[in-house]
Amino acid sequence: MPEGLLCVKSATAGYGGVPIVHGVDITVAASGISLVVGPNGAGKSTFVKTVIGELPLISGQIVFDGTDVSKWSEEQRAAGGIGYVPQSRDVFPTLTVTENLEVGGYRLSGSECKKAIAEMFGRFPALERLRHRKARQLSGGERKMLAIARALMAQPKVLILDEPTAGLAPKIAHSVLEELVVELARIGRGILLIEQRVALASAIATHATVLVDGQVRYSATGDEFRAVPDVSALFFGPHAAATSGS
Repeated sequence: MPEGLLCVKSATAGYGGVPIVHGVDITVAASGISLVVGPNGAGKSTFVKTVIGELPLISGQIVFDGTDVSKWSEEQRAAGGIGYVPQSRDVFPTLTVTENLEVGGYRLSGSECKKAIAEMFGRFPALERLRHRKARQLSGGERKMLAIARALMAQPKVLILDEPTAGLAPKIAHSVLEELVVELARIGRGILLIEQRVALASAIATHATVLVDGQVRYSATGDEFRAVPDVSALFFGPHAAATSGS
């Protein structure tokens, strides 16, 4: 893959010095959607925690926008432009939509925060109509929209989305991926997408990586991945380890 905004190189990480992911290489390009899939227990959550700085690297390197951030803290990575939307606890349920956005813009000055909120309402008109509603009163799709908008308040260059369609109805899940995520890539954000809905997510991916047992079992362009006749064989097939694309 070409150099991108975020380059994870031979990353090995785990808990208490015990590796869970081993030698993982993934690149996220500007305007690209890099999809990471794999069976339960594949190491996807550990990988995400490593990229955002919650877990330290045992070995390897993380380069963001040309700078080695391997030793940066989670706060430094967030401030530097790596945004993150977790699978759960992605908004503050007792705060209103506007208050959630204000929390997302806490690093901004008062005037900058107001401007950013106006931009979010312009990008997500549904949120403006709900601006005074508490997040706990939102539907699943509205809540995920708010979570993404809150992350965008910090103006990240790369946005990590950890299973954004989890718990959503199929139609809403399709809307989140085909509309929200695709639009974010279109305006220049690099997207690292962790997803369980493989068929749905692969339709928008520019690159796909399959993690199995903490290792990259398959890596290919989105087109190559979509051409794979049996994706389940990559997850569970006995010879899948030998399979890889570009």
